[in-house]
Amino acid sequence: MSSLVEAVRAGRPAEVVSLLDGMTDAERRAEFPELRAVRKELRADPWTAQARRVYPALHAAGTACQTGAAGVAAWIAAADMRWWAASPGVLIDLLGDRSPAWLADVAHRLAARPVTSRVPYELMAGLVRLAGCPVPTTEAYVHGWVDHIGHLWQRGDTVLDRLRKDPHLTALVSALFETADIGGRLSWSAGEGENSWSGALARLTAEGALDRRATVDACVARLLRGGPASDHRVFLRMLQAFALTREEERERVADWLALASDGPSMVAAHAQSVLASLALDGELPARRLAEMSGAVLFRTEKKLVRAQLILLGKVLARDTSTADELLPTVAQAFAHEDSEVQERALKLVERHRRAIGAGPVRDELRSAAEQLIPALRKRAADALGVALDAPEAPAYEEVLPPAPRPVRLTPAPATATELAEEVGALLVAGGDVAAFERTLDGLVRETHRDREGLLEALAPVLAQRWWYERGSVRHRVEASFTGPHGLVGPWHALELLLATLAGAVPTAALRNALARGTASAQCGHAPLARAFETRAWELAFRIRTEPLPFLLSTPTWSTGLLDPEDLVARLEEYGRLGARVSGADFAQALLRVRRGDPARAGAAAERAAALGTAEGARLAEWLASAPSTGVFTRRTWEDRVLLEADEIPEFLHGLPDGFRALGLPVSGDPARWSCYHWHDGMRPHWLAVLPEAPELVAVRMLRDISFTAIHDSRGEAAILPLLAESDGEAGEAVRLAVAHGLGARHPEDRLASVDALLVLASRGQLDAAGLGADLGDLARRGAVKPTRLVDSMRTAMSTGAYGTVWETLRHTLPVLLADMATGAAAAPARGLADLLAVAAECAERTGARGEVPHLAHTADRRGSSRLVGQARRLRAALTTEPAA
Repeated sequence: MSSLVEAVRAGRPAEVVSLLDGMTDAERRAEFPELRAVRKELRADPWTAQARRVYPALHAAGTACQTGAAGVAAWIAAADMRWWAASPGVLIDLLGDRSPAWLADVAHRLAARPVTSRVPYELMAGLVRLAGCPVPTTEAYVHGWVDHIGHLWQRGDTVLDRLRKDPHLTALVSALFETADIGGRLSWSAGEGENSWSGALARLTAEGALDRRATVDACVARLLRGGPASDHRVFLRMLQAFALTREEERERVADWLALASDGPSMVAAHAQSVLASLALDGELPARRLAEMSGAVLFRTEKKLVRAQLILLGKVLARDTSTADELLPTVAQAFAHEDSEVQERALKLVERHRRAIGAGPVRDELRSAAEQLIPALRKRAADALGVALDAPEAPAYEEVLPPAPRPVRLTPAPATATELAEEVGALLVAGGDVAAFERTLDGLVRETHRDREGLLEALAPVLAQRWWYERGSVRHRVEASFTGPHGLVGPWHALELLLATLAGAVPTAALRNALARGTASAQCGHAPLARAFETRAWELAFRIRTEPLPFLLSTPTWSTGLLDPEDLVARLEEYGRLGARVSGADFAQALLRVRRGDPARAGAAAERAAALGTAEGARLAEWLASAPSTGVFTRRTWEDRVLLEADEIPEFLHGLPDGFRALGLPVSGDPARWSCYHWHDGMRPHWLAVLPEAPELVAVRMLRDISFTAIHDSRGEAAILPLLAESDGEAGEAVRLAVAHGLGARHPEDRLASVDALLVLASRGQLDAAGLGADLGDLARRGAVKPTRLVDSMRTAMSTGAYGTVWETLRHTLPVLLADMATGAAAAPARGLADLLAVAAECAERTGARGEVPHLAHTADRRGSSRLVGQARRLRAALTTEPAA
């Protein structure tokens, strides 16, 4: 071992530098193979204290002992050196005797690395300084430069002072506007004026250190190019700091038009204000104003649309000769989704109707007026002096997406190799209930047929498990399955079966877990988890002691439902094979078997009774009884509406241990639950425990789903579409769960709830009146915010379900309007006006007629607030025939 390598292994960087200073290039190159070997050793365990001592010295030595620029750059930026690298000063000192061209090559190679390589800016800048080469303008270099300028604090200096001293200011500022995702870094400097990037660059353009025209053009071009919101905020602030003159604003009219049309809201608002100023000063031709307005009026931001209509009104008031050019543009707002925007645009047309010429302009306005809501068409006809002869609208027909159809499960994989591939995929990527159940059945079948062959096929999968190592297993593996949280997900149950197959879980541990259970019993859905786990533990125990030929409880359909004739056929095959039935497997089969079709259930019951076995008799008795639906009682608190469920004797006295808890009463007290079932992937499997009883599952999950609206939790509503697709009848529990989900905080939960609403409607199982009343009650209590409900209802409307939304809201609105009518509410609920607008649009589209309680009181209130305006619109839609 040479002295250099010895100093490296001892972690003495100073000694390493001293030794390298006395070596020739040839001697340095000779040391490199040993340094590479040291690096390979450290890679095996780079986080030890010894490795942290060695890495800085190794980093410095390896940098100095190579002569190729590519090799040096790769060594310096290597990921394994990144955390304990040598200081930039040491590396610059070691490389300082190389030629300028070579140093420039290394500097540009380092700068070309991704930002994530975290090459120190001080190193790149030092090499550029030594080489005297052009500065790199790569993303990594510009990011490093911005951080350096923003964080290099000296007494009394500012960002402006640091930029003034930079010899590469022009090139780097130009690159700044071309660099992606730089806004967040620019905003880190919390100073103002000369101590901010915006203020500093504005001052440098004023002083002439930067070309003002080029810098402003680059800033505007960056806003036109788009990017993340942080970039928009920073570069807009920078543009505003430049304080453009009127001449500079006029030169960029095309840019302002593009930004007002397609820019993000904050940027579009600035461009709109610039163009408005030009227009009011008579410096923007009517043609360009019309071009701008045509784009802005189609934007979804109501603030921008209203500001544009105000601007058009001011220009028209100042110069009525522009009416023929601008009023057709105003009329484009007649098609806006917001009725208030439509009314504002109509008022503008009414105000300037005398300036409207005859011929094409009036015809264009007349055509646009056909898109107004019915309540405004009469006014438009009077203002234009024409008849709006819209053809009679066809009878409304509800458009609902088709309800998803269950899919028949495919047979279990035919060979052990195919099964092993599916097991590996399921563990890595997860899967639905169907994928899990057919894989589970495949494991049971292959274990019974050829355990050793299955283990051989599973070898690649087992080798990647944490509990399996070099053909042996680690001790106490069972502790990870028998913890207080039980089996936390379907993948965990699969791991249990694999560990049992591999001999990693003792038989005694399986027997104890089966007898005592592992699921927490603190929450409402603990019985669902216990049923799932009991089946998994019993399967694992039977794999060890008495393998089953196949599962009785494998569903026929993707929803978890099992056809009765399939179950009878499986029991017949068990009898032929002389196999002993697993109690948990048979209990799960009973809970899954279809009883909702009396004819099929009766025929299967006769076949089951003819088997002459205890299981056959039990199945016949089970099929002859009606499915349990439960008896619910509503419990309410200040902001809570939950359900309590009575006990279900059929489960308590007719199922084995591990499944009886499904019949226990459900408490609606929100303070009594303490839940450990945090894995979202388990919920569909709970539903598959009782696929024909969605109400019994929903009542146990209602509290969690309510949290999406009350406590802004995320993800709990994802189960709602599956509940709606279940084969049993949806009732009060499912309906109340959907009501909470429609008011969820997060968009993905609201979307799942809308899906459930539409599925229930398409299946004819939606109680719209009950749902509407529930929504009104929840909104009145503050559990569901009307603003969130508006978003959900608009999403449902976008699918064509106007009738469904109307039938729901016509029972929601009376609850919210009642307090206003009686004077009990100090102020209307936030979002109530938008909810009225949604209801009015649905009523207009469907041709609904009738009376909404308490609506008239709100519509008759004084003033022209949005709430009153939308109440009047809804009343008009319900009572007035469309204008002819």
